[in-house]
Amino acid sequence: MANIQSAKKRARQTIKRQARNRIQMNRLRTFMRYCEQALASGDAAKAAEAFRVVTGELHKAAQKGLMHKATASRKISRLSKRVQALTA
Repeated sequence: MANIQSAKKRARQTIKRQARNRIQMNRLRTFMRYCEQALASGDAAKAAEAFRVVTGELHKAAQKGLMHKATASRKISRLSKRVQALTA
């Protein structure tokens, strides 16, 4: 356990940040799951709408530093290919 006051503060900040990041990642995973389910069902309109929502969430996660921007771009690209294949 930390004894120095600044280290105690850093520990408190870390706990808060971890909680915030956990909430945001769970939200992101939920939207990803909705998109996956829409793709699996074969409903092109539903998949396109879910993709639109998850794209915004991925960009937001990358902007906030929750994930690397290349990771977000890769996920968007792969989902985009699948959505386009479903609509074609």
